[in-house]
Amino acid sequence: MAVPPVSQTAHLSSPSPPPSISSPAQKEIKKKTKEETKSPPPPEITPQTKKYLHRISLHPTLTPFRRRVYRTLLSVPPGRWTTYSAMAKYLGSSARAVGNAMRTNPFAPEVPCHRVLAADGRLGGYKGEWKVDGHKASGSFSEEKMVRLKEEGVDFVDGKVVGVCFLEFIDLGK
Repeated sequence: MAVPPVSQTAHLSSPSPPPSISSPAQKEIKKKTKEETKSPPPPEITPQTKKYLHRISLHPTLTPFRRRVYRTLLSVPPGRWTTYSAMAKYLGSSARAVGNAMRTNPFAPEVPCHRVLAADGRLGGYKGEWKVDGHKASGSFSEEKMVRLKEEGVDFVDGKVVGVCFLEFIDLGK
């Protein structure tokens, strides 16, 4: 279909303004977009989780940062895993600071530091142990970490975790 030359085009004026954001169609689009970007609902806080949150709040030697790390870690469900760097990004901190909090977790395994892995999908440290062979933690504690994760349904191939990193953190103490 040929486009007419400019001299033959008509200039039409619209009798009504273009649809505004308040038009029904625009409201529906806005609603759908908002629903798609909503965070998942917070996990149900079980009596057991309330008990852990209470213990975290009363622990005499925890810094405010470590309290926040452990409360947030409780939002990572069984069968899921995350990374030190992912938690750090959520917390506005560094992976090393998160790792130090995991290393000194007085509530393990109830506050599940075993669900936090290195950025490359390897185990990372566990119970304060990080014997480095390249980037691979080794020793009985790292084996225990892998066993705990496998019991929860997490899979590994060639020493690396399989699946999608958990990122839907919530500070359950708020």
